[in-house]
Amino acid sequence: MSRQYQPVKLIGIAGPSGSGKSELARWLSVKTGARVLNLDHYYLNLSHLPLEVRAKTNFDEPHSVDHDAILEHARALAGGQAIRAPHYSFEAHTRAPGDDLIEPQSCVILEGLFTLYWQELRDLLAVKLYVDAPEPVCLARRLERDIRERGRTRESVEWQFATSVLPGARTFIYPCQDFADLSLSGIDPIDRSGERVLALLSDLT
Repeated sequence: MSRQYQPVKLIGIAGPSGSGKSELARWLSVKTGARVLNLDHYYLNLSHLPLEVRAKTNFDEPHSVDHDAILEHARALAGGQAIRAPHYSFEAHTRAPGDDLIEPQSCVILEGLFTLYWQELRDLLAVKLYVDAPEPVCLARRLERDIRERGRTRESVEWQFATSVLPGARTFIYPCQDFADLSLSGIDPIDRSGERVLALLSDLT
């Protein structure tokens, strides 16, 4: 049986790829001690497909992630229950071995593209944050990350950005800004953005 905790506040961070969501989540985690649940690790397992097919999958639509598992874990965390979050290999486009035990304290940060997309998930969030950045900045950051961390070529990153990342952001992600309690610029100094979030959190206590 899972260990039980007091109910916790869930902080949701959404925004397009490369906008600065992860940097904000890490900053808030350091300042508050909150654990971060990365919703990108809930992509569906594509191990049954050949690698070349997996690589051409559109990962920028909501149906590419395990919506049911995200909701199950978010509800458990909101109720003060520990979860085991999955690992995902972005190089192989499959679930990776192992998991992370997340034992909630006073709050948990949920960070990912689609954090504000589903109403059922939004209803569980005590604070809804949206991080945005100009599209050229998002592309430059994605190039730097994917080439360094995921072994991609510049050509493949630019192709994916043009054919799925940008269209997906315009269709599914940008409209989510309307649901945010606070919108932040991903090109502002992280301390400035973080302090704005901390001020918002203090108003809730």
